[in-house]
Amino acid sequence: MSDSVLKLSSGFSFDYQNLYGDGKVTAVEIEAITDRIAAAHQAIEQMRATGEVKAHLSKDGSPEKVLFSQLPYVEPGHLNSPESIARLKSFGASMKNRVDSVISFGIGGSFLGNKVLFDVHCGEFWNLQTAEERGGWPKLYFSGNNLDPRRTGELLAQIEREARLKARHQPGQTYRVCLAVISKSGSTIETTATFMVFFEALRQTALSIEVEVVAVTDPADGPQETVLHRLARTHGWPMFSVPDGVGGRFSIFAEVGLVTAVCVGMDIDAFLAGARSMDQACKTDRVYENPALLNAILKYLAGQNHGRSLEVFMPYADGLKSVSEWYIQLLAESLGKRNNRSGQAVYYGRTPIVAVGTTDMHAQTQQHQDGAKDKVVQFLRIADWGSPVIVPDVFPGEAAVAKFAGIQLAEALEVARESNAEALAADGRFSAVFELPKLTPFHLGELLYLLALSVAYEGELADVDAFDQPGVEAYKRIMGPKLTRLGKK
Repeated sequence: MSDSVLKLSSGFSFDYQNLYGDGKVTAVEIEAITDRIAAAHQAIEQMRATGEVKAHLSKDGSPEKVLFSQLPYVEPGHLNSPESIARLKSFGASMKNRVDSVISFGIGGSFLGNKVLFDVHCGEFWNLQTAEERGGWPKLYFSGNNLDPRRTGELLAQIEREARLKARHQPGQTYRVCLAVISKSGSTIETTATFMVFFEALRQTALSIEVEVVAVTDPADGPQETVLHRLARTHGWPMFSVPDGVGGRFSIFAEVGLVTAVCVGMDIDAFLAGARSMDQACKTDRVYENPALLNAILKYLAGQNHGRSLEVFMPYADGLKSVSEWYIQLLAESLGKRNNRSGQAVYYGRTPIVAVGTTDMHAQTQQHQDGAKDKVVQFLRIADWGSPVIVPDVFPGEAAVAKFAGIQLAEALEVARESNAEALAADGRFSAVFELPKLTPFHLGELLYLLALSVAYEGELADVDAFDQPGVEAYKRIMGPKLTRLGKK
């Protein structure tokens, strides 16, 4: 194996040979920031131990701990405790063979992370399968991630259509739907507005539909109680937590993401074990043995010294497109910062771009290959897809297509990715590869946690707060009064 491949005992690997070496990020460049790297590692160790991050404040200006690195460890007193995990599993089990559909309402990390878990565990056609084929687990739909009136109406119509079909084929049986509302504040416009549309419409319909609600919100009560917490308490809805100290883009490892995962039977123990395994691997201060630190250093130096201000995240798998979309938020909100911690304007951060192989080789690769040399292409591949899909020799008399006969799709997929990487490297374009041995909850946990920890490290290298998002507040200050005026019409 190349010296520029970091492989963990789990089989997870990070191949950075097209990002490191002559004409790329060099060992000399890494050595030049040795002190900064050591300080970054020490800062992350401090974050792990105490939750304290230099100069980090909540959006109201008060000191706030950063606790996402605690989430993989299921221990008494932690955000994920044995009791909370048991409660999540019990809630998920209560859906099985009882609830027909779950609709998850959330936006940002309350949607993107949940969609990743659904896509990886369930796949594209889950909702088209019978209840028996799904093992008794409910269908799962997403809403609350946009104010789109057409899709909202179409999803409502779909739920009503399913209720009519159940009444026709199972006379006297009620269609049960669970509305899972995920919002820390409880007043996020996209999530709250669409939830209220469904809540009222499904309760008022003449169809035999039973509606139940679960709220995932700020756990605080008393003077700090959110509107969603108050509604849940008033109506007797079960509640889970959007915990303090865990930003939305890191909350896939908290109840925010896990509450959806348990509704479809995903193995959350394995998912958290993967994250925990990656965290353990990243505790070393040896740069070339710590995948999250090494990834952060290479991407940081590629931007600072080589003008790579964009990052294309390109999994070679349709079902992992949502990982790219989750990573968009993680990278953009964590590292897209106007000021450093001293208040100086630095305008830091790479612009993330979603791509999927091989699809976008026929759409974006022209720009990656011939456009400005301002990108790092981050590939993601799966080593073992399981049972092979082989192209049959259907038209032996047609040489142009007969040459494909006998090819395994997984092998062809990897040949395409390798060819893309080689072509980019030959023209001095930067890329790297994350490889998962198989697409399992454990290895998914490894990958997502590596990415989360990488932005934490890079924030330290760049001296920006990777855990706030002040730019988001600008549009909210404008939007709030405008929505108030709309409501008064």
